Amino acid sequence: MSPSRFAVFGHPVAQSLSPRIHAAFGRQAGIALEYGLVDAAPEAFTAALARFALEGGQGANVTLPLKEAAFALAATRSERATRAGAVNTLVRSGEGWHGDNTDGAGLVRDLTDRHSLDLRGRRVLLLGAGGAARGVAPALLDAGVREMVIVNRSPGRADALVDTLGEPERATSRYWEDLRDLGDFELIVNATAAGRQDSGAFTLPLSLVDSMTAAVDLNYGDAAIGFLAWARAAGCRDVVDGLGMLVEQAAEAFALWHGRRPETAAVYAELRQRAPALVGAD
Repeated sequence: MSPSRFAVFGHPVAQSLSPRIHAAFGRQAGIALEYGLVDAAPEAFTAALARFALEGGQGANVTLPLKEAAFALAATRSERATRAGAVNTLVRSGEGWHGDNTDGAGLVRDLTDRHSLDLRGRRVLLLGAGGAARGVAPALLDAGVREMVIVNRSPGRADALVDTLGEPERATSRYWEDLRDLGDFELIVNATAAGRQDSGAFTLPLSLVDSMTAAVDLNYGDAAIGFLAWARAAGCRDVVDGLGMLVEQAAEAFALWHGRRPETAAVYAELRQRAPALVGAD
């Protein structure tokens, strides 16, 4: 029997750790699978996904910048994908592709289980309003954060995300230029792609930080250097990159495809040993 076929779609995607992670999960579960990389620019994504389906593809992960396009292409969607307006996991079904979003569950599990952070009652600043931010925002609200302020360099995107979340008493948007006037936060989440353009430049007002602030970058490796350096210099109590989230969201996707959730600790530990050499974001 041929192994089941899966892949991660993105642009660029060569840096993705997903093939390594899913290979490790497959070995752990005794499941033979083939997991590849598909580099597809946004305008080529529809054709690339259709070709993958014709070739027997059964499931796919979707990374930047295709998460909102995957949402549009999905024939059916989970509740959490619908709330996010973005899809990072596709499952082949009789109706076509079923879209889900495991980013938020992966982030919350990493922060609460691995890093022992209690998210309840925290005031949260979410930087960015693209596919990554859309994936984690609903899960953070569900985890009990008190307030979420979403700031994006294109204000209309932040407004649209707030509208999608549908909780105006807890989730609001502000202008990037207002950062100095927003007060302090117990959690700052960087969901922007800024670090992938220039890992050496990330400056935010120090007034955003208090004695309890945890700073989290959804990127990992070189792409997270700038934000994490700022967070350490600003005195954030906890500084977390996106590697743990990457492993946990992959485990959620694996469970959707194979009906069992793998253990993540050993896979995370192996990747963390190589952390200085890791680059990019999924």
